[in-house]
Amino acid sequence: MKRKYLTHPTRPIELKAGMTCDKLLEGLEGCSFQARSLAQAARIWAEALDDDIVIMLGLAGAMVPAGMRKVLVTLIERRFIDVIASTGANLYHDFYETAGSFHYLGTPNVDDAKLREDMVDRIYDTFADEEGFQGLDKKIGTWATKTLEDRPYTTREFLYLLGKEANRLSKGEQGILSAAYRKGVPVYCPAIGDSSIGIGLAGRSPRVIFDMIGDVEETADIAAMKRTMVIYVGGGTPKNFIQQTEVTNQVLGRHVDGHRYAIQFVADPPQWGGLSGCTFDEAVSWGKIAANAKQVGVLCDATIALPIVAAAVLTRRKGKKRPGIPKFSF
Repeated sequence: MKRKYLTHPTRPIELKAGMTCDKLLEGLEGCSFQARSLAQAARIWAEALDDDIVIMLGLAGAMVPAGMRKVLVTLIERRFIDVIASTGANLYHDFYETAGSFHYLGTPNVDDAKLREDMVDRIYDTFADEEGFQGLDKKIGTWATKTLEDRPYTTREFLYLLGKEANRLSKGEQGILSAAYRKGVPVYCPAIGDSSIGIGLAGRSPRVIFDMIGDVEETADIAAMKRTMVIYVGGGTPKNFIQQTEVTNQVLGRHVDGHRYAIQFVADPPQWGGLSGCTFDEAVSWGKIAANAKQVGVLCDATIALPIVAAAVLTRRKGKKRPGIPKFSF
């Protein structure tokens, strides 16, 4: 009699010419290690899209300079995500590209002191124009002075207006902020001062004031609407900001069970105790993830995992758009 653990043999993947990401991941479901985790991420995401849920994306890392901007635009336009919490850096780089500027293929094997002399910034193997960045910093400051009223803004309100400006400046090249503006997808930036957006707003009179607690309250309200799915690209502040919506609702006296679906693409290990490496199992102890959640952590560079999984999900949906949740009214 076989022991109970020896019930599902591995199935070696068979490659075929013209194989799609969908079929590749379908084949990887019978394999092991991160191959199976990658396949599970696509299955969980595709299944969740048929449920009545709110999908919240946490976006960290330098995903836009790395070339992931159009992947994220597709996710917004297809309504595969409903809410975004991002680092300020990703949104700044997104605005930069949407307005017509570029990041450039580079190399980590370079003399950074010489790059500094030429006013070239390096993001691992990607280069950027420091003079272009400084010019955009000033433009954001000037735009804010002309556009904003003398009152506090949630980052969602501010980024909606910045998305409107990005959409105006775009010459057919959509980005995260402009697509979110057009589709009514709320974008939050819990550490907006930790970016060139914050730098661009420095020295303004009157000073731009952000209602950060308003962000906390709004995202908790959204998470209380219905069941939720969370997708984390990296970790950091965006991840914890979304995770804490369940705890906030508990403090506000609302009954929540934790996020029901959860995917994370991350390379941070859990043993150092950092939030980026925090597993979903650990998050169950906080009430952030439901005990019976369908979840997987994919230990992989997000620039590899995200486009492969997103392409597979897009194929399984046959390109069909999801209605998404109604536009939020705050």
